[in-house]
Amino acid sequence: MKNILAIALLALSLLSVDGAMAGQRKKKDKVKGYVFTPVKELQATSVKDQNRSGTCWAFSGESFLESEMIRMGKDPVNLSEMFVVYHTYADKARKYVRMHGYLNFGPGGAFHDVSYVLGKYGAVPESVYSGMNYGTEKPVQGEMDTMLKAQVDAVIKNKNRKLSTAWDKAITSTLDAYLGHAPEKFVYEGKEYTSQSFAKDYCGLNADDYVEITSYTHHPFYSKFILEVPDNWMWNNVYNVPLKEMDRIMDNAISNGFTVGWAADVSEKGFATKSKGVAVVPDVNFKEMNDAEISKWESLSSSEQKQKLYSMDKPGPEKEITQENRQLAYDNYETTDDHGMHIVGTAKDQTGKLYYKVKNSWGAYNKYKGYFYCSKAFFNYKTMCIMVHKDAIPADIRKKLGL
Repeated sequence: MKNILAIALLALSLLSVDGAMAGQRKKKDKVKGYVFTPVKELQATSVKDQNRSGTCWAFSGESFLESEMIRMGKDPVNLSEMFVVYHTYADKARKYVRMHGYLNFGPGGAFHDVSYVLGKYGAVPESVYSGMNYGTEKPVQGEMDTMLKAQVDAVIKNKNRKLSTAWDKAITSTLDAYLGHAPEKFVYEGKEYTSQSFAKDYCGLNADDYVEITSYTHHPFYSKFILEVPDNWMWNNVYNVPLKEMDRIMDNAISNGFTVGWAADVSEKGFATKSKGVAVVPDVNFKEMNDAEISKWESLSSSEQKQKLYSMDKPGPEKEITQENRQLAYDNYETTDDHGMHIVGTAKDQTGKLYYKVKNSWGAYNKYKGYFYCSKAFFNYKTMCIMVHKDAIPADIRKKLGL
């Protein structure tokens, strides 16, 4: 009797273990979504929120410089984005008037605006100049943007046949009213600085160390050209390299501890950073589908195919990105200069595919608390340009570019 009872208990025990393992397998099979494992994580300051302002370029550009300080062994500091916005808007207004209004004038900008302000005006800490002088806790700049545009247009339309001596002061007065007067001298950690001395002595940043890279075929490779996007009001030059070499620059930068400023188009459906935490370019891989699967796919309506393609409930095949289809997307206005972000590392999904880890400036808006993961396909397809330290570029490419 005892033996029979022991055997029965053993059988129940085995069934229980087997049932638990089966439950775990079933649970594992049901796991959906993207699961990321860090490969290379570089240091960055906290995620900020540009809120209702078109100043992503300032937030991502300053974040990039803050990581540069960390890379160089400096104490991290929260740099003022609005100091950059103030000086960029003032100088943009002057050029807009000189161009009789034939220039883009608005809140948008580029990474080279940040390095331009760094080189010409310096930098200041956020604690010294927050730029929040208009009654809200977060940036809300539509009124200021509209006010400034109306002012510069009024200057151009005046019927005096020459400019007054007051218009420039009117622009800076508006900036002073909304953002506060940009400080000429200030005290930080018990020491007095100018904005230029702070950038040089405290931050250790040199604007000439940073360059922008792109990859388009309408200009010769290994040359510089003015990137034709509306927000390039400065007509700044970028370096042009083949797509494979832009890819090499990215990999070399991250693997050697350099973060990257990233300007890209974010209008694609695959830019699902809020709902999924990823930016991908989904595609159908017919080569890996059997006849029945292909037939089933073809039986779906166009809207059903799109819904299935962009469900993105797990990693799937992506569009093959070439130099040609990248160029075509730019030429057809499918790739536009939408958003500036900051790439701070790499990770792999559960299939082993590599992604870039991206710091955004929309606050902690998603499950990754303001970060998301961009596939290489999305990066190669939708990158407008990147900003890197010269030393992040492989030596052979630097030589070709004359750097």
